[in-house]
Amino acid sequence: MKAFYCDHFVLPLPEKHRFPMAKYAQLRHRIETTLPEVELLVPPAIDDKALRRAHDPLYLRRVIDGALDPKDVRRMGFPWSPQLVERSRRSVGGTVAACRVAVEETGIAACLAGGTHHAFADRGEGFCVFNDAAVAARSLQAETAEKRASIERVLIVDCDVHQGNGTAAIFARDPSVFTFSIHGRRNYPFHKETSDLDIELEDGTGDAEYLDALDTSLDRILSIFGADLVIYLAGADPYEHDRLGRLALTKEGLDRRDRLVLDRCRDERLPVAVVMAGGYAPEVEDIVDIHFNTIRRAAELKRSS
Repeated sequence: MKAFYCDHFVLPLPEKHRFPMAKYAQLRHRIETTLPEVELLVPPAIDDKALRRAHDPLYLRRVIDGALDPKDVRRMGFPWSPQLVERSRRSVGGTVAACRVAVEETGIAACLAGGTHHAFADRGEGFCVFNDAAVAARSLQAETAEKRASIERVLIVDCDVHQGNGTAAIFARDPSVFTFSIHGRRNYPFHKETSDLDIELEDGTGDAEYLDALDTSLDRILSIFGADLVIYLAGADPYEHDRLGRLALTKEGLDRRDRLVLDRCRDERLPVAVVMAGGYAPEVEDIVDIHFNTIRRAAELKRSS
């Protein structure tokens, strides 16, 4: 299985910043040392043409030029730097590359970053600069129009604990992309957008209730929407000890979540690109464990297909 990484494009952050940037390099190291069947690749930086498929040209220009105002920077959660722009381009490039590989080669691939679902067409939010799933969906659809692929309808399965508000807004009037978000009702963002299907869970929701809601939702979606590609946001933040999560899933429950989503994609013969999304446990090792289990399950699915 191919997985794309960009952790060596370092985003400089202030000391004690709460975003766990170290998780990406640790995840790649664990994959390198324990999953030899996973081929690790550096993605190309996404270009402006592709970014404009999901983002306003003026917003894109302001990000590239470092012309965001202080309010924009606070909302985004990261200080601006040239490294921020390059890292964001590579993260989106990884998701686009994973989608292409899943469609054209192997049926499943991963980006060891991505899941930046709070980025809107015209602004960044919540540690998200560009919306990788939105750019990837639109890019694969554009390639279909150029007769290079066969992707017209994309399903985004967002299992981050926070609603994918930016993704929902970008595709609000686009019936070719189905946005599904299963998230905490009382968690960030406090103003929710409207996805094609939102499942809102109360604080403290555990494994059994979460998995039942997810299984029922996938049944419903797959019965009404004929997807050509799935982009799966496998957030680590529904974890019971996550600082920003407020749900109560165990590591075993999150592993069962991954198996449920990936097995359904296999059963439906749907190519799937897996991206990491959020995770804010106090111990970075716990975040890495959860993301690693996701990649391990994806690699197992690839072996068995």
